[in-house]
Amino acid sequence: MKITFFSTQPYDKTFFDARNQDFGYTLSYQDTQLNPQTVSLAEGSEVVCVFVNDKVDETVIKALAAGGTKIIALRCAGFNNVNLEEAKAQGMRVCRVPAYSPEAVAEHALAMILTLNRKIHKAYNRVREQNFSLNGLLGFDLHGKTVGIVGTGNIGKAFARLLSGFGCKVLAYDIAADPTLVNNGVHYVPLDTLMAESDIISLHCPLNEHTRHLINKERLAGVKKA
Repeated sequence: MKITFFSTQPYDKTFFDARNQDFGYTLSYQDTQLNPQTVSLAEGSEVVCVFVNDKVDETVIKALAAGGTKIIALRCAGFNNVNLEEAKAQGMRVCRVPAYSPEAVAEHALAMILTLNRKIHKAYNRVREQNFSLNGLLGFDLHGKTVGIVGTGNIGKAFARLLSGFGCKVLAYDIAADPTLVNNGVHYVPLDTLMAESDIISLHCPLNEHTRHLINKERLAGVKKA
């Protein structure tokens, strides 16, 4: 079996080559993204493995099917870049990563908040230049602040637990409240209330027809002023 990978990074080769020792498939790695101009690189591949920025639309799927591809495998949880109806029409199977570590994603979101708040990126560059001035690097305590979480699935729940440990008041918005979070002190509120009362807002919801443009011009106008 031949598998062609698109949008390949060095770590992809490392891990897939190691796992392939048990199977002996023919693996072809392409650095370029999959799109109508590059789909010919998958000619003769029974499987293509794609990532978040690869374009797997109707045109690409028809070209893949003509080239003998039977399976589209995604190295990600999201599949909004794949035309599922066309894949079904062509008799192609689509599979994806069922879930990432929710703690890993939540911890990274917290790391970005701390980096922005404490200006860590600016401080790092200053220190490299032997500049130890604190001017312009002041942040604020997360303790006591209100953090709004939009989407309380596995990642949102992990993020809420982290923020509770920092002593934050946690607000949440979702189509259904999670009883465990409610019991742990998380307050579910309407989205407009969350936008108006939160010092920090973190999005942990999937992109679909219900969430597209959930945060829009009108809602941004209603955020809490510094």
